[in-house]
Amino acid sequence: MQWLNFDKLEAYKKLEGLAGRVDLKTVMAGEEGAKRVAAYQAPMAENMVFSYAARPVDDTLLDTLQILADEAQLTEKYAALYNGEVINTGEKRQVLHQLCRGQLGDDVIVDGVNKRAFYVEQQKKAAAFAEKVHSGEIVCEDGGKFTTAVQIGIGGSDLGPRALYLALENWAKVNGTLKMQARFISNVDPDDATSVLSDIDLAHALFIVVSKSGTTLETLTNEMFVKEALVKAGLDPKRHMAAVTSETSPLAGNPDYLEAVYMDDYIGGRYSSSSAVGAVILSLAFGPEVYAEILDGAAAEDALAKNTDIRQNPDMLDALIGVYERNFLGYAMTAVLPYSQALIRFPAHLQQLDMESNGKSVNRFGEPVSYQTGPILFGEPGTNGQHSFYQLLHQGTTIVPIQFVGFKKNQMDNDVVIENSTSQQKLSANVAAQIMAFACGKDAEDPNKYFAGGRGSSIIVGDKLTPGALGALLAHFENKVMFQGFVWNVNSFDQEGVQLGKVLAKRVLAKDTDGALTAYSELLGIF
Repeated sequence: MQWLNFDKLEAYKKLEGLAGRVDLKTVMAGEEGAKRVAAYQAPMAENMVFSYAARPVDDTLLDTLQILADEAQLTEKYAALYNGEVINTGEKRQVLHQLCRGQLGDDVIVDGVNKRAFYVEQQKKAAAFAEKVHSGEIVCEDGGKFTTAVQIGIGGSDLGPRALYLALENWAKVNGTLKMQARFISNVDPDDATSVLSDIDLAHALFIVVSKSGTTLETLTNEMFVKEALVKAGLDPKRHMAAVTSETSPLAGNPDYLEAVYMDDYIGGRYSSSSAVGAVILSLAFGPEVYAEILDGAAAEDALAKNTDIRQNPDMLDALIGVYERNFLGYAMTAVLPYSQALIRFPAHLQQLDMESNGKSVNRFGEPVSYQTGPILFGEPGTNGQHSFYQLLHQGTTIVPIQFVGFKKNQMDNDVVIENSTSQQKLSANVAAQIMAFACGKDAEDPNKYFAGGRGSSIIVGDKLTPGALGALLAHFENKVMFQGFVWNVNSFDQEGVQLGKVLAKRVLAKDTDGALTAYSELLGIF
């Protein structure tokens, strides 16, 4: 297996010669457009479909992307990852988040530990803890049940679990599986913790402190903030705290916590929703069975990602089309636009997943690359976004590829007919219209009303946003980012870019500053 820079591959030269060959305005118009939509689909797990008809590709380009996938050995590199090879070269670690969801290949043994068995053990531990809380075996100081679970964590300990919780909160209400309300404290800004604490019944709140090292500054600061609030309310923090941490951290086996569930160094924060980081809070909120359904959906999508045929591998196909758009069409950004209010925080999770993974300018060996890598990613649920930044997407000077997500049915089985159509039909009509408006545009004599078109998008369509569908969606984007990192030959599993600011912040707090750092510290009133 070879790890070569993208521009050293033969497929790179082939793709250079194909750049800009597809006119979306032409291929998406009329009956030919309808045939194209029927042909350019790839099946996903949980009966979802990845439709890429409105992306700027044709069969010749797809055949060349298949050549790229084969030459870059994407399937082999994925297999190396899930079979336990050291893929995270920066930190010299395995990358094992898929192993939390199922075993795709060989047993992975690290330091004598079967990691699949370890992850299953921690999931069972999280499930048992949740069931004890739900049944009243573990209770509050007044003998009542806990009603709210609050996750204290930052980055991947917050963004993914928060996005998944919000995605299923309304579904769980309708299906009778909302066991506890979940809230999240992440920002070290005291207003974040104060807002949450003022909005919950503190006496019946259970706090989950999430820190792999047990030393994360923002998380420990917020933990102390919460403990102080508990003490002021006459409550014993030991009766209100659980931990998700590593087995070697100061939080592990600590009597200050009702329970400690463990994670390890082989799952990066942004990939950790499938680990104990997601297992505890989501099992408390929805019950272990619902959390298991999320993992099952993700595992099914992971299995599809093994397919060597890119037309039958939606994760790899999405990744390769994105590489083509980034490197040969020059598109610097990607918008993820879910037409589901439940996915309101999903784009925020994907921002970290994508930009922290592939926002790199050196390859896996620390050598500078001479081509573009990860895109800037943003998003907002439709139809809100239509009345916000779609103006730029339609008529701005920057072309932004778009990933829509839509569902045929709403989660809460509640709708109303107004002007001969339901709200769900109006929502779906809007996303269909946007796809065509971006692709085909509109001619007009008035330049202000002219839409150039030729702006590509794809859409993932499902029946309903269920736990299984959510898991498949999560895995799709994780695998897409992974495959793109393989093509660009970067390490998608470390995040050194976040470290420098942390180091400088510690210097500021220690008053070890000079020059402009001192001046900015004074400007902000630190000292």
